[in-house]
Amino acid sequence: MKNKKHIVVLSGAGISAESGLKTFRDSDGLWNGYDVYEVASPDGWHKNPQLVLDFYNARRKDVAAALPNAAHIGLAELEQDFDVTIITQNIDDLHERAGSSKVLHLHGEIFKMRSIADENSIFEIRGDINLGDTAADGAQLRPHIVWFGEAVPMMEKAAALLHDCDYFVVVGTSLQVYPAASLLYYAPPYLPKFIIDKKNPATEKMANLHVIEMPATEGVAELKRILSTA
Repeated sequence: MKNKKHIVVLSGAGISAESGLKTFRDSDGLWNGYDVYEVASPDGWHKNPQLVLDFYNARRKDVAAALPNAAHIGLAELEQDFDVTIITQNIDDLHERAGSSKVLHLHGEIFKMRSIADENSIFEIRGDINLGDTAADGAQLRPHIVWFGEAVPMMEKAAALLHDCDYFVVVGTSLQVYPAASLLYYAPPYLPKFIIDKKNPATEKMANLHVIEMPATEGVAELKRILSTA
């Protein structure tokens, strides 16, 4: 592994959209009809925890029914020739199911839940979370999701990875959700960077930036071709 070049990938909702998981920024997105703060903020939880639980219980079923697509699989296949670390904004497990061995979830994981009293008291969950379901400490369980207004605990670890890699790849993200979007600007100027998206996100002129304006499935295949000749 020490002889393999290290690729760090930041993935967003666009990569999972091709597996049928809608994004809340799409016009027909899964958040349509919801005020985002009703289902993804501490205030929303305090006002109506049942609505929040129902929302994420439905998301859990959606993810369980989805399958990894060619982009997830292509990134996993890069591990044959590279040391690959995935930083994902997504709460699904499609990278893991595709075969990626190192995945860091910035915004939490849909198949985990945690105590509202202790953010480190985390448990696996495949079914529904219901009001009255409690952790060992007696506190209500909630989705292990980073909501708007909450700290992103993995952000520091993610940023550090950009100073210990040979390539940085951004795939399927609008680069509008912070602090995750700022990772592009943590990357050193000398570091080769690739952005894969069907619509190139607005970025400032940046050194060593290569844009692949394609959907994630096609763009990852193009990335593999480019890296194979590098």
